[in-house]
Amino acid sequence: MIATLKAEEPSQLQLVEREDVDDEEDLFEAIDKLISAGINAGDVKKLQDAGIYTCNGLMMYTKKNLTGIKGLSEAKVEKICEAAEKIVNFGYITGSDALLRRKSVIRITTGSQALDELLGGGIETSCITEAFGECRSGKTQLAHTLCVSTQVPFSPSWLMKYYNRPDRIIPIAERFGMDPGAVLDNIVYARAYTYEHQYNLLLGLAAKMSEEPFRLLIVDSVIALFRVDFTGRGELAERQQKLAQMLSPKIAEEFNVAVYMTNQVIADPGGGVFISDPKKPAGGHVLAHAATIRLMFRKGKGEQRVCKVFDAPNLPEAEAISFYLNFSVDFSDYPKSLPVV
Repeated sequence: MIATLKAEEPSQLQLVEREDVDDEEDLFEAIDKLISAGINAGDVKKLQDAGIYTCNGLMMYTKKNLTGIKGLSEAKVEKICEAAEKIVNFGYITGSDALLRRKSVIRITTGSQALDELLGGGIETSCITEAFGECRSGKTQLAHTLCVSTQVPFSPSWLMKYYNRPDRIIPIAERFGMDPGAVLDNIVYARAYTYEHQYNLLLGLAAKMSEEPFRLLIVDSVIALFRVDFTGRGELAERQQKLAQMLSPKIAEEFNVAVYMTNQVIADPGGGVFISDPKKPAGGHVLAHAATIRLMFRKGKGEQRVCKVFDAPNLPEAEAISFYLNFSVDFSDYPKSLPVV
């Protein structure tokens, strides 16, 4: 299942915090700019039909892939790439410029102060966050909570929008004192039935994100359809290749959106008798390398759910206890602002 959350205008406080960062529209260059650079409008339309709507996204494709688009010859692709390179700076930049770009990263609050502290402020944009664990461990509930928590006025990120089970969104919205109908109206949702359908839905997101500002993409679950559509070791190589194509961070980086995906677990026969819970995330090394931040969820006592930083480039290994399943998180004492790193 795929859900995208759309952003509203930022509050005045957030504008002050990010005044040294370029406007949201400057984060990517529309593919239409190629026309003014001498590219035929018909060829630009072919790129859009292939799911490429920004010059930034175009630069993330190989020339081999671009020549696979019907009607685009090697000569045309060469000319298109040269024009895009003049519009988008994909070359070397200084460390100071990299730090400035880093300030455009937004952290979406989870609604749990303990979990936000564990994650350094919340779920990051421009990267992929994977949450894996057994059934009822809190993965999807966090996804639902993110959809509502991003719409509260004191969210440290911009105001957002959401998906999945509408009946589960309603009580979360009510806890925040928000209009459930307004929250649900902000949701853009699609259900995938095969891995190919899921991939095509992801490609179609570029068109929506190039027209309106989005902030969050949720894929729940990323591996489920692959485990159904591919069976046995004979299809494992093809499955992993298709999975790798779907897990490209292009959307996250191109549109500065947070990608939150849930994952299932499988038994680990090699875990040994000394490991109390020998389970590991599905998807193998392909999924492991694709995710920027990996979170492991497990059941605690009663309704408690425990989240552990399993792997992250900038976070220490630690745990946080959250209460997602009974909607009992108390936001009354939640801080009104968090640092944007």
